[in-house]
Amino acid sequence: MNEHKLKEQICEIGRRLYNRGFAAANDGNITIRLNDKEVLCTPTLVSKGFMKPEDLCKVDYTGKQLSGTRKRTSECLLHLSVYKERPDVQAVVHCHPPYATAFAVAREPIPKCVLPEVEVFLGEVPMADYATPGTQQFADTIVPFLKDCNTIILANHGTVTFGPDLEKAYFNSEIIDAYCKILLLARQLGPIHYFDEQETRELLDIKKRLGYDDVRFRKPGCALCGNSSFDGKYGDFVPQPRAFARDDHTAEPSSDGRAVTTDDLEGLVQRITDQVMVALTASPY
Repeated sequence: MNEHKLKEQICEIGRRLYNRGFAAANDGNITIRLNDKEVLCTPTLVSKGFMKPEDLCKVDYTGKQLSGTRKRTSECLLHLSVYKERPDVQAVVHCHPPYATAFAVAREPIPKCVLPEVEVFLGEVPMADYATPGTQQFADTIVPFLKDCNTIILANHGTVTFGPDLEKAYFNSEIIDAYCKILLLARQLGPIHYFDEQETRELLDIKKRLGYDDVRFRKPGCALCGNSSFDGKYGDFVPQPRAFARDDHTAEPSSDGRAVTTDDLEGLVQRITDQVMVALTASPY
């Protein structure tokens, strides 16, 4: 695909992001790797829904702008971090899909072992710590995770997704947002039901046959549906599940932020019941 066609493709994906509400106003940015020296990227302060091919910029791998009449996006350093760590990646999408971003704002880890399509096409989705957008520190927050996933939640910010071409990178943004929407809807109906180890293993076998990678392939003997594979070895920021904790005894957090367990609630109910019975017994009526 020649450079002009790639620019048209970026504009098309930009329209999809805008129309789906993944990039309000001037939000979001998109890049495509051209070669080992140049990257196409979207400009700053231009709505992704109304870009034209001539609006796009070209940068090198330090972020220096090489061409384009508009200034390059301030967050291109985030994209360059991906390209430097992943030679197989050809395109990166950063946006703010509302349901996935809700998880980012709540700092609620994305649960695994729930939906077949997510297990096959995404796998585990880590959450990177917050840093000021546009800075090198911000770009560095995702580096520990890059070799082990294709979708990352950015705490208090949004998502970054990447793949072997732009459409696949964009599809990962759609998949994670649809998944987060399903989780939030299901949570209103009742508890989330998780796959067991055998069911997950069967899905990972499908994933392997399709040629997709998964961090769990490199951790033989680990619990497929246990704690996150992105533990403390990936950094100090390890969000802990609250609303979507897998522990069957875990309920909603208390007002002081401490997780309230089913055992706590049962004990509280019993104490209240005992007090009521004592009061009734002592009553002259």
